[in-house]
Amino acid sequence: MTERMRVLVLRTSGILLCTLGLLHLAVTPVIARLVARAALPAAVAWLTPPMLLNHVVVGILLLPLGALTTYAAPYGASWAKVVTRAVALAVATLPPTLFWLMGTRYFGAVPFQVATGILCVASLTLLAAAFWPSTREGHPPPNERCS
Repeated sequence: MTERMRVLVLRTSGILLCTLGLLHLAVTPVIARLVARAALPAAVAWLTPPMLLNHVVVGILLLPLGALTTYAAPYGASWAKVVTRAVALAVATLPPTLFWLMGTRYFGAVPFQVATGILCVASLTLLAAAFWPSTREGHPPPNERCS
């Protein structure tokens, strides 16, 4: 993978992670309404707060993961590799965990399909870009350029 392609993939994946975080936050009230319509009032009062907390926390945490990945993309320094590889490994655990815990019963909802699609694409591209050996195109990364 060329350095230019690696940077493009990492930046795109970072943007996808930010998009996923925003989508997560945007659908939180929708999911709260679904719970309210589908459960008994006592169950709604018990289920809604932890569900809202979970959705908001995950949405907020996806934003800096995406931003850090986007920021670290053009740097070949060891700190940037650690950041992109840690994010790639963390994100790669999400799709199999999602399928294992939830099965396919929620895939009728379009937001769930979109979020899962973004997550799968981001995890595969992040892994490829973070771990695939890069080839130089005649230009060193920004942190290695001479002034």
